[in-house]
Formats: sequence, C-alpha cells, structure tokens
Amino acid sequence: MKIYIDGSAGTTGLQIYERLAERKDIELLTLPDGLRKDASARRDALNGCDIAFLCLPDDAAREAVGMIENPNVRVIDASTAHRTAEGWAYGFPELSEDRRAAIESGTRIANPGCHATGFIACVYPLVKLGLVPADYPFTCFSLTGYSGGGKKMIADYENPEKPTGLSSPRIYALTQQHKHLSEMQTVCGLTRAPVFSPIVDDYYKGMATTVTLHLDLLPGHQTAKTVREALDGWYQYQRLINVAPINWGTPMIDANAFAGRDDLMLIVSGGDERVTVTALFDNLGKGASGAAVQNMNLLMGADELTGLNV
Repeated sequence: MKIYIDGSAGTTGLQIYERLAERKDIELLTLPDGLRKDASARRDALNGCDIAFLCLPDDAAREAVGMIENPNVRVIDASTAHRTAEGWAYGFPELSEDRRAAIESGTRIANPGCHATGFIACVYPLVKLGLVPADYPFTCFSLTGYSGGGKKMIADYENPEKPTGLSSPRIYALTQQHKHLSEMQTVCGLTRAPVFSPIVDDYYKGMATTVTLHLDLLPGHQTAKTVREALDGWYQYQRLINVAPINWGTPMIDANAFAGRDDLMLIVSGGDERVTVTALFDNLGKGASGAAVQNMNLLMGADELTGLNV
C-alpha cells in the first residue's frame, strides 16, 4: 500500500509521518525537498499512490484533488475544504455504523477539525438520542495548545522574547466566524450554530472542549447521570472514545492531560440544574493526525488502532 503525504512539512503532516514511519505494511512515497512544491512532481505522487493525505491550506487541497486522475487513489483531506462537501465522508467513525461504513468504502474522506471533534463528540449523540433538541442554544469554549496554529504560531510561542500576552490564555474568533462552525452545526444536525469561543494558551498540545447545558431546557427529566449514561451507551463499543465517571473524581481538568495520545475522553460534570460535557484529547492526535491515521487504517482494512498512541 503506497501512501503519499502532500504537505508533509507542516505540523499535521509531520505528525502523520511520525505515526507511519516504522510501519511495515505501507510504503511511504516522499519527494526531495526541492520538489515538495513542484506541481508536476506532486501530480505524479498523487496519482501514483493508493492513499493520499492532504495536509494543505484549503485552496491548495482543492487544487490537489483536481490533480488526481487515477480513480483508484483514495484521499484523506486534513484541511477544512471538504468537511461539509457532497461526496465526502466525514472521518469520525465513532458517530455511527453508517459513518464508519462510509469511511471504509469511501474514496474521499474529510478529516474532522480539532475543535469540531471535541464539540461533535459531546453533542452528536445527545441530539440523535433526543436528550437535547436540535434547536438548543449551545455554547462551547475550547482550550487548545499553540501547536494547532501551525508553524508560525509555534515559532511565536517558542520565541524566548515573545510578548507577555502570549503567556496567558487568548480568546480568538471573536466574530463567531470560526472555520469549524460549519461542520459542528452540519454534522450534529443543529438548526442554529453554537456560540463558540476557542482559546489558545501557552502549552504545546492538548485540548479540552466544553459544552454547557441548562437541564431545564431539555426534554424529559435529564440529569448529569442521564447525560453521562447516554454518552457511555453511545460509545460503549468504541476503542478510542471513553466516558469518565460523573465529576471524574478531580476538581480540575487539565487541558493537556491527553497530550501525546490519540484517544479521547468525555467528562460529564455538574449538578441538578446545569451540566458541562468536556472532550479531553490531543489537538494533534484525535484532533488531527491520529484521526487521519485511524481513517487510513479503516480504508486499508487494518486494525484501526495500528500505529496510534493510546
């Protein structure tokens, strides 16, 4: 099985390469540094592989797809370009058996965004099970390490002379136009977009995405226990998503607790009136490169945990 990573020098591409470098069941196609951006060389590599990872800006990802003429090449796109596009399977197999089957048999897989992964993991089952209505006014805040911002942001944060503001949490996407909002709303089947506040902080990787719920706005008599049981039941057979006991036995959640891992934990906290659901994972793991390799494993018919850190 020949694998090509288009954009292998970026953060996501490098992380995918690390997970694949020692595998004996694949052959990694690489280009010399001088040809990494050469259109002809890229075209040859894209058409000469079995599975292509696209770790590129959105426009470049669309361009790369247009270069592929070989109908047997399967694509996993880590950009935002195709996450709600017709004909692309959304690469989150834990959501349903239908979605898993679409990935396994698909030729075009859109890898989820990092913040979107956390939100969807929390919300999708609750909406599908009817615990939360599709028109619920969701609010969500999501903490992430600076690696999610790519090479420039990494360099800014790791500069010993960085401004003092970079030593504190920073809220961004203040206009409520974050690029992950579309997939968050579309995949979960929501009639309104959530109010979403992403926050980047001075640590390398790790993510904690939290959704808030007012229980009196939900149908039936929901509690923290029923919310937790619903999520646990939905994911009970999934190997990369676990649901912690209620309130988790600790007074704080460290956003970098799952750094270096490719799985995800859901934590339900709260009382009789208000509940939070937090997805704890690595923005470069289940939020990006780990998920991409999981999707590759499913395309190959391999064990989905092959090469992953769990």
